[in-house]
Amino acid sequence: MTEPGRVRPTAQPGRWEALIPSPCGQNHAANFAVLAGGELACVWFGGTQEGLPDTSIYMSRLSTATDLWSDPVRLSDDPDRSEQNPVLFSAPDGGLWLFYTAQRLGQQDRAFVRYRRSDDGQSWTEPAVLFEASSAGGVFIRQPVTVLADGSWLLPIFRCRPDSAGHWNGDDDSSAVMISRDRGASWAEYEVPDSKGYVHMNVVELADGRLLALFRSRWADDIYASQSANLGRTWSPPQPTGWPNNNSSIQAVRLRDCSLVVVFNNSRATAATPRRDSLYDEITGEQSPRSPAAAPAGRRRRAVWGTPRAPLSLAMSDDNGRRWRILGDLEVGDGYCLTNNSRDGSNRELSYPAIHQTSDGSLHIAFTYHRQVIKYVRLRNLPQAGQAPLVS
Repeated sequence: MTEPGRVRPTAQPGRWEALIPSPCGQNHAANFAVLAGGELACVWFGGTQEGLPDTSIYMSRLSTATDLWSDPVRLSDDPDRSEQNPVLFSAPDGGLWLFYTAQRLGQQDRAFVRYRRSDDGQSWTEPAVLFEASSAGGVFIRQPVTVLADGSWLLPIFRCRPDSAGHWNGDDDSSAVMISRDRGASWAEYEVPDSKGYVHMNVVELADGRLLALFRSRWADDIYASQSANLGRTWSPPQPTGWPNNNSSIQAVRLRDCSLVVVFNNSRATAATPRRDSLYDEITGEQSPRSPAAAPAGRRRRAVWGTPRAPLSLAMSDDNGRRWRILGDLEVGDGYCLTNNSRDGSNRELSYPAIHQTSDGSLHIAFTYHRQVIKYVRLRNLPQAGQAPLVS
């Protein structure tokens, strides 16, 4: 891949790859949307390091004519805040929305969500606040908007709350959805019961109209699942699926044949896994990564940070998420993430996938590669049971 952004075939039949260009030393948290002209767009955040105020939102387009990712355009520029976790939404009325978070130095308990709008992805409205932080906590997003059967828009959020010492570390995060019935002019919040520790809620509409939500677990144990039978107004308490999670993001999509595909790190925490104190311990000056002792009796459950973020795998369900079968690994490595440092190659995570199927049936996936670059993979055919894996 000598030409930045060029999509090229690989030795694996039906697989193409590219590294999306970026001027930043660290790049993370990609998401997709198809623009009005048919181009695929990818957004992510980039800067020196997650949490620092030079972190901004970037967007690149994949040309349908040249199969080349464009040089990225910066879509946010707050000199005082780290702007993260962008969600790009092509609305049914033709408008394009960008949602993203803003926070200072890892203070997710004070984070809020901003938005910008565009007609063509070239010119944008000025940034404005969509969801404020409140006594219920800071607000973070990660997963795409779902357009519901009644035309409403559903945007998953998670509330970030500080611990007893006043620091955010993820222990008390919980999930909810914001629903707009008036094309984004106003939003109503609907909480997910018993969702403490279950975040990055990824909502997929099933063939029968029910909604399935899959969650990242702060406890680095399992992917969790919840369902709604009334268009997201009420949800069942999240339950473990039996599929591993390492306190890192996942993403799922419903394909045209109604099967579901999820991209995830096929790993979970174990007693021997080294830990770090928090996601932002390098910024806040907290203790360096360590292997903590077991929590004393009566102490509240702590979020698990540092579990390796690899391999990056795909699984498929043909029965609305009740049972899953592994398709193979997209990318393999040791997944070392006891540091966010991408400048000297210390971080080697393969994480935060985005997945989208276009009208030609191709499956598009973007993910964080060692926090240095966003890697893009296009798959034409998914392997069936007994076939060769996605990577050797």
